[in-house]
Amino acid sequence: MTRTTPTAPDDRDSAPLSWKHWLEDRVTAAILSITRPLPYRWRVAALGWLGAYFIGPLAGMPQRVRNNLALVCPNLPEAEIRRLSRAVPRNMARAMAETFSGDTFIAHVRDSPIEGDGLTALDAARDAGQPVVLVTAHLGNYDAARVVLRERGCQIAGIYMPMRNRAFNTRYVAAMAHIAEPVFPRNRSGLVGLVKHLRKGGMIGLVADHYMAHGALIDFMGHPARTSTASAEMALKHEALLVPVYGIRAKDGISFRIRVEAPIPHTDPLTMTRALNTSLEAVLRDHMDQWMWSHRRWKNNLPDRNS
Repeated sequence: MTRTTPTAPDDRDSAPLSWKHWLEDRVTAAILSITRPLPYRWRVAALGWLGAYFIGPLAGMPQRVRNNLALVCPNLPEAEIRRLSRAVPRNMARAMAETFSGDTFIAHVRDSPIEGDGLTALDAARDAGQPVVLVTAHLGNYDAARVVLRERGCQIAGIYMPMRNRAFNTRYVAAMAHIAEPVFPRNRSGLVGLVKHLRKGGMIGLVADHYMAHGALIDFMGHPARTSTASAEMALKHEALLVPVYGIRAKDGISFRIRVEAPIPHTDPLTMTRALNTSLEAVLRDHMDQWMWSHRRWKNNLPDRNS
């Protein structure tokens, strides 16, 4: 579920795949193909086990998890660090298995319980045709929230970061679009499509817990992290609700509950983005094993020299 650097629209798009990208795509396809005949519950569990004990360690995830935990949770017991180092790639692999399970995943999660102080406001916005900017994070599986909200009549446009590996990117985009459309690439034309959808009174979904090289330094888990304020800026510009939404995995590993938080009051982009970070922090602390701790969220977190 991690997103990589955008691919620029140049001659590389028609160039042959590198051996590394070809191998990554073939291995991923093989794993998905081998596990596809399994019953849904076993399939998700099997991919989770592979993520925890093979894929995650091969990708160097445990060390990155440790590094982030050492920064923001320096007093965490070693046993808990080891548990999270396995649980994080397990959740990420489970999410991938779910996204690529298509109709089976949709049928499994469409009746998931939905709760939260923002549900009434969200339903009212849907009925009135008021624009809504939904903000989520790499926690649990946000595709579960997309399915449940679609079942409630919310047409949510999503945006994705095109991956360097074009072959896998094609598979992943097709899987996302099958779950809920429309989805747009994070480039100029994609952003135009996303904004048009919002202006028509639609809803858009943004994942806002990435490191952003030119983002504002905003506190997250007690440390400054470069954070995009785009979600808040779009909400202000288009008079849209700004609503945090999470797809939280249940203890059984395959079920979800959807949490819709109260809309963030309109003030200014920095204040609103701080509120988004605070919302995610509260959910994250209750579900430490479901967030993408392997992401280098706090890199380059010193103030700019000219600021």
